[in-house]
Amino acid sequence: MAQELATLTQQTADRLAEQHVGVVVAAVADDVVEIRGAGTTGTNHRRVPGPDTLFEIGSVTKVFTALALAHLASVGTVSLDEPLGDLLPAGTAVPSRAGQPISLQHLATHTSGLPRLPKGMLLQALLRPSKPDPYADCTADVLLSGLAGTRLGATPGKRFRYSNLGAGLLGLALARQAGTEYETLITHGICAPLGMTDTVVTVDATRSERSAQGHVRRGRPAAPWHLADLAGAGGLHSTATDLVAFVRAQLDGGPAGLAEAIRLSRAVEYRRSPFARVHLGWMAHRLHPRQGAHLQIWHNGGTGGFASFVGFDPEKRLAVIALGNTRRPVDGPAFDLLRTLQAERAATSN
Repeated sequence: MAQELATLTQQTADRLAEQHVGVVVAAVADDVVEIRGAGTTGTNHRRVPGPDTLFEIGSVTKVFTALALAHLASVGTVSLDEPLGDLLPAGTAVPSRAGQPISLQHLATHTSGLPRLPKGMLLQALLRPSKPDPYADCTADVLLSGLAGTRLGATPGKRFRYSNLGAGLLGLALARQAGTEYETLITHGICAPLGMTDTVVTVDATRSERSAQGHVRRGRPAAPWHLADLAGAGGLHSTATDLVAFVRAQLDGGPAGLAEAIRLSRAVEYRRSPFARVHLGWMAHRLHPRQGAHLQIWHNGGTGGFASFVGFDPEKRLAVIALGNTRRPVDGPAFDLLRTLQAERAATSN
């Protein structure tokens, strides 16, 4: 199995490298892990990216934010149905609809009714389409003051509507409740128990030497993104090594301090259709029976110069991670690899 897994992982990396400056792909099958890179980091040394190369992971950050919610809920610091307004500064105007306030669970399942972007950001994007870092001005003051004029597109809890604003507000509110900043909330509460040492918001000088350079689709270097106080929506950097540790916890149940949080994060669900649902942070679907009826739990991400994917099957204990340093999705080949591993596992178990 190990040799076949290595071959499939390298093939996926090579396939992705045809349209990305550089990529790293990781595959997990039970206790076997393979990590393969292709292309280059895009930096001056132009190395092949590897297990410890740092990438911006964009919206994969959201599953960390949601797990932080589950963790704080499991120890009684917050409750899932707690209104967002209870965790924000006094006097903050938080929109509601039909008498239903936005809860923390609504934010983590994208059912808050909030729009995708903070108020005024779409207009700024139209006026300044070449702005290299569109979220840099999303400070707490800007985000919270904008809430007063934000209208909900649906009653909270009634409809799925993907929202970077909602995830960012969740990270901001949880950090405030915990008396810390978002990065510390994640590194201490989530990463430390899992032995993840390279999942950070701020890349220091030492890690910078191991960081990939982001690129736009045409291969030109892209400026890094700094999401300010919207970091909970997409501000983390990470490595394949760290993300393998993260998905291993999802497959194995995690250490004692996080096991209940991991269980809770997947126990909560909002059904989008007979086949698709949303957990706390994670997207999930079950393939059609003609495709094997396999379960896939996943999230992807993208920033100005990076793309990411993390997906796993807890029933068959399989996982796939793909990280690219080009603004082009990595989802297709990553899903293909996960489906291949699922099909092979099903064939060998019959």
